[in-house]
Formats: sequence, C-alpha cells, structure tokens
Amino acid sequence: MIKLIKTAADHAIAKGRIGELMAADPPEGTAEANELEVLAHLVESYEKQAFNLGLPDPVEAIKFRMEQQGLTRQDLVPFLGSPSRVSEVLARKRPVNLAMARRLHEGLGIPAEVFLRGGGHLRRGMGGLSPEERLVGKECPSGRPALACACRHRRRPAAT
Repeated sequence: MIKLIKTAADHAIAKGRIGELMAADPPEGTAEANELEVLAHLVESYEKQAFNLGLPDPVEAIKFRMEQQGLTRQDLVPFLGSPSRVSEVLARKRPVNLAMARRLHEGLGIPAEVFLRGGGHLRRGMGGLSPEERLVGKECPSGRPALACACRHRRRPAAT
C-alpha cells in the first residue's frame, strides 16, 4: 500500500520497498513499475523537504565547478575580468557583480540563483562596476582590447 511519507520511518520503509522493486526489475506498464515510480516521487519529495540543503555559497559553487571541469584560475579570467579579480573573488575580497554572474552562468552553467540570493553577494548595474570592468570585452578605436590600450577613452584622474 502506497502512502505519503511523513516520518523518517516511513522514508526508510519506502526506500526498502524501492530497493525490492528495483531488484525485481518490473516490466514497464505493470503495477510494480507504477508503484516504483510513485514511491520514487514520494521519496524525492520527502527528501527535498527534510534534507533541504539550499543554495551553495557563490564562491564554493565556482570552486566546485573549477574542480569538476579541471579549470585553473586563469580559465576564470574571461568570466571575472582579470587574474587579480579572480583572486579577489575566490578570496572573498570582492563580491560577484551582475556581469560576472551572467558570464559564469552562461559560460560555466552555474545556476544564476546562486549569485542572486540576498546578503550583498551581488552588485547591480554599471554604477557598481569598476572602470576596468566596464571595458571587459570592448575594443578601443584603435582596435586593441580596451583593457590593454592606453588611449584617451580610459579614465584618468584629473590633474590638479
């Protein structure tokens, strides 16, 4: 008999029954196969509620993805802007801004929700970007990357 899983004991019983059904390998469309599918959904629902781990820390999510894909700090430069910025983010000295979050999500597949949670982990808008961050991926009129160029488009402090 299938019933909602409300306690740890119910959870253990359901997992035991799932093990029995999987060992029997019931053919698709049979009552046992349907029971297995329903129990799997019930266990999944209970585990999400009982063992909710929430979202990971943004820096830990980046480090995990680096480990998963065998990436080095240098591989993060296109997503975070510069080697020093990579170091600052991984050392938690600089928060991930919106542009960085977008590039990490699109390039490495890290869920955007990781960066969008509260707590000041994310700066929004161009006002929160440094002048160097505003130039990432842009070219100066001479055709060189804007960050590597010393043309007048780079902001310089006014002479006093």
